[in-house]
Amino acid sequence: MSSSFTMYTTPWCGYCHRLKSQLDREGITYDIVDIEQDPSAAQIVESANGGNQTVPTLVYADGTAQTNPSLAQVKEKVAALASA
Repeated sequence: MSSSFTMYTTPWCGYCHRLKSQLDREGITYDIVDIEQDPSAAQIVESANGGNQTVPTLVYADGTAQTNPSLAQVKEKVAALASA
């Protein structure tokens, strides 16, 4: 199964670590980008969050984004993308 979203994160973000653990446990694949190492990624996060660098921000294959979503929200979105 190919990844259907990219998670924008930082190494120190507790919410990011929690969501990554949950996704890994569920077998959900994703790409990860550290916004502290990639300035263009930080701009993507800012554009999705009203100028704020709020992580985790997930950007899906359809161009939509979620900020600090629950595992249930991610699973719902991934399922919707898979059935589209």
